[in-house]
Amino acid sequence: MGIFGCIAGGIAWIFCTAAGSLLASCCGNDKPSTVPPGVNSGRKRSILLLLISIGLSLFYQYYVGPALKPESIDSYNPVLAYVAESWVDGCEFTTEDQDGNEVYNEELREKCSGYNGVYRVAGSTLIFYLLAGVAAVCKPSANREAWPAKFVLFLFMVAGTLFLPNDPLFDPILLNIFRIGAVSYIIFNQLIILDMAYNINESCVEKADKAELDEGEGAGRKWLLILIGSSAIMFIASFVAIGLMFHYFSGCKSNTAFISITLIVGILSTVLQLMGVEASLFTSACIFAYSTFLCYTAVSKNTNGQCNPQLGEENVANVILGLAVAIIAILWTGYSATAYRAVGQKSDNVGGESDDNEEQAVGGVVVNGANEESNLVGSNNGDDENGEGEERTFSSSWVLNCILASITCWYAMTLTSWGSIASSGNLANPGAGDVSMWMVIASQWLMNALYCWTLIASKVFPDRDFS
Repeated sequence: MGIFGCIAGGIAWIFCTAAGSLLASCCGNDKPSTVPPGVNSGRKRSILLLLISIGLSLFYQYYVGPALKPESIDSYNPVLAYVAESWVDGCEFTTEDQDGNEVYNEELREKCSGYNGVYRVAGSTLIFYLLAGVAAVCKPSANREAWPAKFVLFLFMVAGTLFLPNDPLFDPILLNIFRIGAVSYIIFNQLIILDMAYNINESCVEKADKAELDEGEGAGRKWLLILIGSSAIMFIASFVAIGLMFHYFSGCKSNTAFISITLIVGILSTVLQLMGVEASLFTSACIFAYSTFLCYTAVSKNTNGQCNPQLGEENVANVILGLAVAIIAILWTGYSATAYRAVGQKSDNVGGESDDNEEQAVGGVVVNGANEESNLVGSNNGDDENGEGEERTFSSSWVLNCILASITCWYAMTLTSWGSIASSGNLANPGAGDVSMWMVIASQWLMNALYCWTLIASKVFPDRDFS
């Protein structure tokens, strides 16, 4: 028995050591504060917290919120009764029947409670990232330190929101903040898409050129076919989606105008892109597909039942597509080696003076340095979490936290249909649907206008440098 006890103790020690090491790698920091933060400093841990936030939001929305029924909670449990009342505070769960009489709608109550659960988790996440951004401004290395305490603080914040009433903190204050943040994310997401599209395009072209040199003429054709095929799939999907929207959502002037403008601007931006010196059909296809998704999001929010067949239904497709867009942004923010360049950030020298002769890096290679072989910045190696000697940082991590805060606003609005509570063809607050529709379509117009401007700016002002 003593031998078996020793073996069991040894195995337990091994598992505990491995678990502690894994927890330290995920949550801890392995560099002292005197070491300048690298490009990837704290990014993966910030991403992990956002993924946990999305999981908790889904749990609150589909399990905790619907389970809190004030009418079924006995008075002997005053704490649970208070929590249930807080979650349904401000909710409207009565609808009119065919005779015009108001009747209780349990489905509306469950959706409202679920939405309020999302606001609680997302609100805690938003406050966390804003505080982390302020801390990163004051101390550039703050984003990679004390992560066990940060996770505990975040979970305590989420748990504390259980006891807060909805009105006015979550609805309308945080709800409107989420809407504004989601609009800013829509516009910023264009940078994410452009960055990924240009990187994929350049990578395929480089591989095609390399294959031509190494294997002979025609060997690189497969990489170009991948680009053309991917572009064709996105264009065809966009045109099919626009055709379906014309068929199902064109019963009123507003929706018809939204869909028509999306189609015209998509074709126009593609033509402008192909007329440029560095034409990229793949980039235009990505922007067109994203613009089409935003158009669908807008028309599905229309409160006019004549042009919205999905009125009052849970738009599962919109939720899935919205979460997919958020996940893409999360992965880009956490693992892209060019994320810091996409937001126009330059290197940060922590505790040192800026170098007037700062070397510029393109794709991870120094192009203006004296020693091109030994000076590499912005390495694509994601394992170098806080690489010593790296001068480039993600703007001392405060920009990273701002991006994650905007993604938080976006996923909160995606899960809650931008605050529009609908059930069985009815809207508890029709005004919320109209506001959401115009915010989404206006941000789409602004995004397309900015994209078209980037395509024509160099032609309108040939003497200026837009590189």
